[in-house]
Amino acid sequence: MENSNKNKTIMIIAGEASGDMHGASLVREMLKINPALSFYGIGGKKLREEGVELLADASEMAVVGLTEAIAKLRSILKTMGMMKKSLDERRPDLVILIDYPDFNLPLAKAASKRGIKVLYYISPQVWAWRKGRIKQIKKTVNQMAVILPFEVETYRRAGFAVNYVGHPLLDMVKAGSSKQDLRKKFDLAQDKLTMGILPGSRIAEIRKLLPELLRAAEILKKEFPDMQFVLPLADTLDKKTVNEIIGGFNIEIKIISGQTYDAVSCADFALVTSGTATLEVALLKVPMIIVYKVSLLSYVVGRLIVDVKHIGLANIIAGKTIVPELVQNDANGERIAGEALAILKSEETKQEMIKELEIISAKLGEPGAAIRTAKLALDML
Repeated sequence: MENSNKNKTIMIIAGEASGDMHGASLVREMLKINPALSFYGIGGKKLREEGVELLADASEMAVVGLTEAIAKLRSILKTMGMMKKSLDERRPDLVILIDYPDFNLPLAKAASKRGIKVLYYISPQVWAWRKGRIKQIKKTVNQMAVILPFEVETYRRAGFAVNYVGHPLLDMVKAGSSKQDLRKKFDLAQDKLTMGILPGSRIAEIRKLLPELLRAAEILKKEFPDMQFVLPLADTLDKKTVNEIIGGFNIEIKIISGQTYDAVSCADFALVTSGTATLEVALLKVPMIIVYKVSLLSYVVGRLIVDVKHIGLANIIAGKTIVPELVQNDANGERIAGEALAILKSEETKQEMIKELEIISAKLGEPGAAIRTAKLALDML
């Protein structure tokens, strides 16, 4: 790499918890190759830990649905203005954008206008909705690193060659020990049926879905009196807020911070909010139900423009329904509990789901996404 020892500046933007996690892995791999690089931008705890100078925090940027985005629009536009200004003042040598398309695509356009190269890591879901964005991406993005195998063909049909780097979760999602040892570590009973509750990483998701998941937990507890519950807490959430919601229900839940994969690996089954978590749980081979709920307006608009049969990544990658999905009004405590009971009471159904989940990781290719993307980024400098 030319001028590899020169201290080059890179802007990196991760507007959500998953992007922060994947961005941190990418920064770590780039710094291994060239420790002289400096990074600034938007992210969360994990990017900060890798030495990235954060001008805004990802937890303030994450939104769910149209109405939630409108409520935060002023703040997001202010942040956008600040990042565009930094393009002029700092003149970064490269801009790395991670998912978060409604913010990142306009920023890609701004960088492109200034002659600054753009690497987009983790594609917007152009295969699901607003396919016209591919034209905008072709005009403003120099290199695209995609993480799902079918995305290559989606872009190829539009005349844009992209780089398939594999899925970054393949490097990250693994349990630190056996289920028995992990239950001992978290002071959970060895012989009790264990339910994982994953309510999402955004406060709006938590407020909408955690109460329904807790209602489901209460119903399940009546059917299985010995059932125990574990909740892996996302880095973007405040434990106090989650505890306040749990306090309104007659259920005891062990909250575990900073050890998501070990916490999920303790579970025999999981109730999971749609998002990256559905794929993480799938890769850990834990049977689950996927739930999702946004405002009515967001849902109606989404139904009009989204062109996919499934919302959960596990089902999307499988290309069929292997995990039940409960959306909007169906994402209520009674229905969630009913679906869970149907699976928990049928060992055959449960084992068939585990078998299907095992196939998913094979479809995603080999580990090493962060390393491959790091090399791609450094070649652009």
